[in-house]
Formats: sequence, C-alpha cells, structure tokens
Amino acid sequence: MENKFIYTDTPNCHIKRNREITKKYLSVKKLFGHNPNTAFFIVGIVLTQYLLSFLFKDLSWPYIILCSYLIGAFLNHALYVLIHECTHNLVFKSAFLNKIMGIICDLPLTAPSALSFREYHLLHHKHMNEDPDDPDVVSQLEGKLIGTNWLKKILWVSFFSISQALRPLKLNKTFFGPWILLNALVIITSNILVFYCIGPKALIYLFLSTFFGLGLHPCGGRWIQEHYVTKDDQETYSYYGPLNKLAFNMGYHNEHHDFANISWEKLPILRKLAPEYYDSLKYYKSWVKVLINFIINPKMGPFSRIIHKRTI
Repeated sequence: MENKFIYTDTPNCHIKRNREITKKYLSVKKLFGHNPNTAFFIVGIVLTQYLLSFLFKDLSWPYIILCSYLIGAFLNHALYVLIHECTHNLVFKSAFLNKIMGIICDLPLTAPSALSFREYHLLHHKHMNEDPDDPDVVSQLEGKLIGTNWLKKILWVSFFSISQALRPLKLNKTFFGPWILLNALVIITSNILVFYCIGPKALIYLFLSTFFGLGLHPCGGRWIQEHYVTKDDQETYSYYGPLNKLAFNMGYHNEHHDFANISWEKLPILRKLAPEYYDSLKYYKSWVKVLINFIINPKMGPFSRIIHKRTI
C-alpha cells in the first residue's frame, strides 16, 4: 500500500444508517439513554484491581508481568471501555456525574486520561475519518514512520497507548481545563498512595495492566478492528466474539457509531432489531486474528483508513 489514506467523496455512512433505522424502526428510540448500573461495574473493577495489586505486591517480577498480561490487562481495558461510556454520558444523565465516574475509572490505570479522552473522542465522532480533524487518525509523520513493515507495526501496536496520547497534538488545540487538572491531581495522588501504602510492585502491576491492555494483547486488537480497512468501501467494523463479555460490548462499533446514545448492554439488541443493516457488513469474531492480519499483511498499515472530505 502507498503511504497515503484511502480518500472518498461519499458521506459518513453512520449518519445515513441512523436516519434509515430510526425511520424504519420507531422502537429503536426505546434503546436510547443511560444505564446507572454501569457505575457498580466501575466501582467493582476498580476495587478488584486495588485488591489484586495488594495480593501481587510480593510476587517476583516475572509473575508481576504475567499477572498484568493475563489478568490486569483485561480489567484495565474494561475500565477504558467504561471511560468511553462516561464520555458519552451513558452512565448517568448528568455530565458532571459522568465526569466523576470517568475519574474513578482512571484510578487503577495510573495515567490521567478520562477527561482528555472525553474531549478528543467526541471530536472523533463529530469528524469521523476526516483528516486532520479526527484525532483518531494518524498524522502523516506517524503513518510514514511506521509504514507497512511488520516489525514496526508490532512496535506501534505495543506502544499504541503512547500513540493515542500524542495524536491529539496534531489538532493544534489545547486540551486543558479545570477538569483535566483535577483528573491529573487525583491520579497522581492515587499513584503515590499505592506506591507508599501497598508497594512499588503494586504500582508496576497496575501500570503494566494498562500498557498491555492497550497494546499487543487480545484486547488490543480492537484498535485495529474499529476503522482499519479490510474490505473496500467499508470504514467501520464490528467484533462479535467472546471478549465482548469482558469489554462491555465495545466490539459493536458500527452499532455504536450509528447510535452513540445507546449504552453498552443494548447494542446487541440494536443489531437484532435491524439485522439487515449489520449482518451484511464485514465483521470479526477474533481480535487476535485481526492483530495478526494487520501485522503480517504487507498491504496494511496506519494509512489503511478511509478518509472523508473535511466538513465545516
């Protein structure tokens, strides 16, 4: 593949599908809204991670790494998915409470990201696959640096969390404010308390859980699954495999982009309601296969995305 995106003049497919489904199935509106019960999952996973960090604090380093990859990565990835729910105000009706829940999600992640993610992820929905306005799309420099070399793609996927953190810089916008400052202060304080009250290995366990969960890991396959093109003219892909149960249905990505106001537990209902709109699209059943194909396929790389004309 050449070092350039796949450009198209076609409109955003999700806007069209939203209108058609809403017109055809009036009952879809019953799926709209938030789910306060999600807060119990958030608190439960956060407490579980703190408990595990305590239980693992005296393990040898190989076991710390192993536990981070095999256990912690799934839990911290789930917390990132729940940050995504908070971003769309799908936990509580109040934006204030969703921001608070987002910060709570961040506690075991060791990196303050919930409120900055909220800022740039909403831009991703507003300008999906529009370069340079979509912060989810790689910059020209990043894309050309990685290219289609398999080793570079392994490194890129492994350090995807850093790529995601730096990508908003291409927008020339300042993502800072009182909430982001509060987010940072709370997570820094949490890290210090874990370090001194539980131990350095506990903090490393939490950090590695985040690093693995967002990188070269079965859950990391979802970053490629969502928008990297493997079928002509299809820009978004869903995943309907077993890991959705550990990832709060994050794999239902076409459904989410069609209706971002439907919470995680109702996305499978949306697919069943309008199967003719989703079953005809290409989808995946294995995040691991998605990752492997991306790495070994010489035609795939960071530029394997459909890009729309910029909207005003």
